[in-house]
Amino acid sequence: MRNFFKLDWILLVVVTLLIAIGLAAIYGLSFNGGTFDGSHFYRQLLAVFLGGALLIFFSFYDYRALNTMSTKLYFLALVLLLAVILLGSHINGTTGWLRFGGFSFQPVELVKLIMIIFLASFLSKKKNELSVLVRIIASIVLIGIPILLILKQPDFGSAMIVIGIWMGMIVVSGINKKHLLILFLIGIVAAGSSWFFLKDYQKERIINFVRPNNDPHGSGYNVLQATVAVGSGGVWGKGLGNGSQSQLNFLPEKYTDFIFAAIGEELGLAGSVIVFILFVVIIYRLKEAARLARDNFGYLLSVGIIMMIFLQILVNAGMNIGVAPVAGVPLPFLSYGGSSMITLLASVGLIQSVYARRIKTLD
Repeated sequence: MRNFFKLDWILLVVVTLLIAIGLAAIYGLSFNGGTFDGSHFYRQLLAVFLGGALLIFFSFYDYRALNTMSTKLYFLALVLLLAVILLGSHINGTTGWLRFGGFSFQPVELVKLIMIIFLASFLSKKKNELSVLVRIIASIVLIGIPILLILKQPDFGSAMIVIGIWMGMIVVSGINKKHLLILFLIGIVAAGSSWFFLKDYQKERIINFVRPNNDPHGSGYNVLQATVAVGSGGVWGKGLGNGSQSQLNFLPEKYTDFIFAAIGEELGLAGSVIVFILFVVIIYRLKEAARLARDNFGYLLSVGIIMMIFLQILVNAGMNIGVAPVAGVPLPFLSYGGSSMITLLASVGLIQSVYARRIKTLD
């Protein structure tokens, strides 16, 4: 317990504030015609408690122990993804959930964190053993297997997040400009060719990102309603539980994919700005943890978590205001979803472990 006071309390406070805003938004969205349906709110509250327990556990857990467990965790990720494909429940066009009684679990959220741990271990161990190019090729093969399994669900959004995490970690692992250019060109080719592997509804999402008015009552409906909700909030918003777009169910997936639009409608521009400021503080504190990390594994682990959170913020907020295609990516600490919340809080716990052990006296 001696590193209790070595934790990043600024990060903890800001994460707590974001979770409180998310819970308040979900609570407000739970009213329908004056009747309160607390199923989403209470499930999210349970996820916060479970995730908080993991945050506390990993804050005092020595993150370096994960370095020796990374290979086992990698195979666990593959088993989970295979289990989803074979046994998963089909929801909203995606087979991405495993059900246990009245609860459901989305393994891809945990897989994101496992891939960060695995890549941090692989890249830090092989830095002096393999050339940069060989490390890149080997990591492509290793990360490609889970990505293909994620696409099989299909979950294009999560696959792109994992690819983004990999690219960010590769860039900071010591790649030179020549190899970075090659990697960039490979990324462009892969992104272009991926069009031919997308499902029809995924292609429609991209088309409607460019031209949402093309089918305003069909595939373009989500984007248009989200932008209307954000704009209708004005500066100060309509108040919790008073958003017309969300309360009248014009706003789709208001608890999950489009919760930022719901927050923009009910808390206005002021509330949206506060949310973004809190996100900026989180990214800055994560960056500080990475900068102060005592070893390369801790540094890469922190960078991977930064990429995961940053990319999810970028994609989710972008699709809520119509500047990014709808990808089904949750907004960190705000969107309803137990799997995402628990994984994110566990990730914050690992960051705390890296931060607390930044001084050699804390072995």
